Amino acid sequence: MEVTYHGHSVLEIQANGKTIFIDPFITGNGQCDLKAEDVKLDVILLTHGHSDHVGDTIQLAKDNDALVVAPFELANYLGTKGLNVHPMHIGGSHEFDFGKVKFTQAFHGSSFEEEDGTIVYTGMPAGILFTADNQTIYHAGDTALFSDMKMYGERHVIDAAFLPIGDNFTMGPEDAAAAAEWLKAKTVVPIHYNTFPVIEQDPEHFVSLLNSGNGQILKAGEKLSL
Repeated sequence: MEVTYHGHSVLEIQANGKTIFIDPFITGNGQCDLKAEDVKLDVILLTHGHSDHVGDTIQLAKDNDALVVAPFELANYLGTKGLNVHPMHIGGSHEFDFGKVKFTQAFHGSSFEEEDGTIVYTGMPAGILFTADNQTIYHAGDTALFSDMKMYGERHVIDAAFLPIGDNFTMGPEDAAAAAEWLKAKTVVPIHYNTFPVIEQDPEHFVSLLNSGNGQILKAGEKLSL
C-alpha cells in the first residue's frame, strides 16, 4: 500500500490497483498540491460532512464515476446528488474489492452547508481503519482524544496513524501524542493543521512529544510506502 498526503486531511491511497481518496478537500485548500480537475480516482472515503472534508467529492465522484463510502446520513445525502454511495456506520466494516473499510467513532460534529446557506445534518462523524495488502492505516478524522483509542491499538496492528493536531476543532499536539501512544502505530503522521490561522501548529513540536520516536511529517505530495 502507498499513501500520499495532500495537505489538511487529504489522503490518496494506492491499493489493489485502485486509487482511493479520503476527505478530498482540494479546491480552497491552500495546503493542497493538487487541482481537482486533474484528479483521477476510483473511490472516495469520507469521515464526516464538513466542507473541509467533503471538499470536491460531488464533482470528483461524478467526473470519475467513483464510489463514495461514508457514514449513513452523509452517504444518503450525497446519494440525492446522484452519486454512487455505500452507506456505513460506526463500528461497521465491509470488504470491498479495493480493501476493508471499518468506521470508528470520532468526537466531533457533522453537517453540510448547501450553496444557499442551508445546513444539512449529516449524522455522526467517524474515523476510518482501512486495510489492504495485509496493512492497516487509521485516519482519525476530526476528533477529540477518547479512551477507546487504547482498544484500537490493542485489537489492530496499525501500520500508520494519521492524527489531527490543529487544536481548536480537534485534538491538539499533546492530546494527539497521547492518542499515538495508545494506538501503538508503527508510523504517526500529523494532519489537519496550518490550513487556517486558528489551527496553526508546529508539526516538529508534535513529533518531539512522541515517546516512541515514530513520527513522520509529510509535506503535500509526499508518499509513505508501507
